[in-house]
Amino acid sequence: MKIVVLDGHALNPGDLSWDEISALGQLAVHPRTPAAEVVARAAGAEVVLTNKTPLSDATFAALPALRYVGVLATGYNVVDVRAARANGVVVSNAPGYGTDSVAQHAFALLLELAARTGHHAATVATGRWARSPDYCYWDHPLLELSGKTMGIVGYGRIGRATARIAAAFGMNVIAQTPRPPAGGDGAVRFTDVDSLFREADVVSLHCPQTAENTGLVDARRLALMKPTAYLINTSRGGLVKEADLAAALNTGRIAGAGLDVLSVEPPPTDHPLFSAKNCLITPHLAWASVEARRRLLGIVAANLRAFLAGAPVNVVS
Repeated sequence: MKIVVLDGHALNPGDLSWDEISALGQLAVHPRTPAAEVVARAAGAEVVLTNKTPLSDATFAALPALRYVGVLATGYNVVDVRAARANGVVVSNAPGYGTDSVAQHAFALLLELAARTGHHAATVATGRWARSPDYCYWDHPLLELSGKTMGIVGYGRIGRATARIAAAFGMNVIAQTPRPPAGGDGAVRFTDVDSLFREADVVSLHCPQTAENTGLVDARRLALMKPTAYLINTSRGGLVKEADLAAALNTGRIAGAGLDVLSVEPPPTDHPLFSAKNCLITPHLAWASVEARRRLLGIVAANLRAFLAGAPVNVVS
């Protein structure tokens, strides 16, 4: 059986092993695959694994041997699942592998906004403390999280993990989700989206992007936020209207933003948020701890074994 990985570099740049998957067939791993080369590289393969390389209706039509697609991620919008189903191809994703890493990164962004640890460490490295007339200095307001309100949009695995961290910091937690737990969830209070944006000192996005919530964070919702509030997005870039957020930051409408995702990745060099005030951006790496990537690779291998055994799991097609 021929197995082709179209874009394996992000998951495994060399610090993990493909052995679990190579044990299941003849494996070819490509670090990246341009769109024009997808069909040629996947020709004759019964199994294709993809992270962000799109598989369209035309792709499935051109690959008659293909039986299974494994997505090297939780989100699977890169695969035309209707076309996969029509062509008899099973598609599985990999849920849950990065829960703790993404929640941790949401707080890494928030803590940098609140305490500016990295910024001040960088100023010390350039000699500023050595030249200081005082024993201490700071050039950004420093914020204590205890007693503040964390508003979580989306209350799946990552949203719940973020809520636990927020509670450990002494924060009050409110959340919005289409289906709140029937018996509640401890001290978490559930509310609607607009009320959450009004009340929260920190709004953290943890929902999948859908047709209904694309552009969820727009000028109207940003205007609901406190001028002292922060926005954190470790979910999907398309949840935010980025020009609206840049305007809100530059006018002081909100205090700051920490983002790990943008609507286009990699982004253009003139992206409006690159020059926005109090905006921290990391390059979509919240998921990428070695522990999370190792779990992801294990889930992908387990998914493929289940498919070969005739009992596919995590099926999204």
